[in-house]
Amino acid sequence: MSGTATVRQEEPLRALPISGGLGAELRGVFIHSHMPQEEVHFIYQMLLKHRVLFFRNQHQITDQSQRDFARNFGEIVSHPTVAAQEEPAILELHSHRGGRANSWHTDVTFDLRPPKLSILRAVTLPDLGGDTVWANTVAAYDRLPSNLKALAEELWAVHGNDFDYAASRVELLHDETSKKYRRQYAAQVIKTEHPVVRVHPDTGERSLLLGHYAQRFVNCNTFESDRLYEIFQAHITRLENTIRWRWAPGDVAMWDNRSTQHYAINDYGDRTRVMRRVTIVGDVPVSLDGSSSRVHEQ
Repeated sequence: MSGTATVRQEEPLRALPISGGLGAELRGVFIHSHMPQEEVHFIYQMLLKHRVLFFRNQHQITDQSQRDFARNFGEIVSHPTVAAQEEPAILELHSHRGGRANSWHTDVTFDLRPPKLSILRAVTLPDLGGDTVWANTVAAYDRLPSNLKALAEELWAVHGNDFDYAASRVELLHDETSKKYRRQYAAQVIKTEHPVVRVHPDTGERSLLLGHYAQRFVNCNTFESDRLYEIFQAHITRLENTIRWRWAPGDVAMWDNRSTQHYAINDYGDRTRVMRRVTIVGDVPVSLDGSSSRVHEQ
């Protein structure tokens, strides 16, 4: 993979790494509905390499161009349980309508096919706070001691959207709007069993598949599950595996949902924060022995 490519723009298309192990800012990109294929290819290669990409000054983006840009990377998928306010392909995350995710997670892991990638654009930002942090789940696996790697490779976890057990891992707001949002979120309960270590379908890398939708480990009780979760999740969120992004107007972030977790920090009080997200359908996760994720029989 090359970190530089020449394109038909005044500024060359290039990726500027932000840290030693995660994240890059892409320069020379003007996101619109008709992107040259060489740019699309370069962006995706940089996504596989850096896992999280950031685009500054994309004030021109509309809902339509965000969807068109996303379609370059696969089929757009709507959120399985949350109805979009205007357009099914776009999920609006509004701070006053339940759209806060103040905990570590990988998007929609309760589904059999968690999204391949997500593209998030800033619409309205608070005057302070509201940063997002990402964690590298490949690096987390690679840095595990050999005995914990062996254990993780044998484990499977039940992921669910009902937050019964996972509530201990996520800060739940208790205002009426948030309660209504959670009732809608879990009106259709979905549970899936995923391997704790999955193989990335494009790179062959191994990553830890956990986050706040992981409710318990298969064949483990609640006590055992909680202790195991704390051990592996602590490795994922070690500071050297993370990057923190301070949003500015016109910003767009794009991340590989198969090799990251993220955390939208809820530190802006009653200020308004509105983001709009498009996701691309993903593959069914596969374990090291080739076994695929399966629907959890309740």
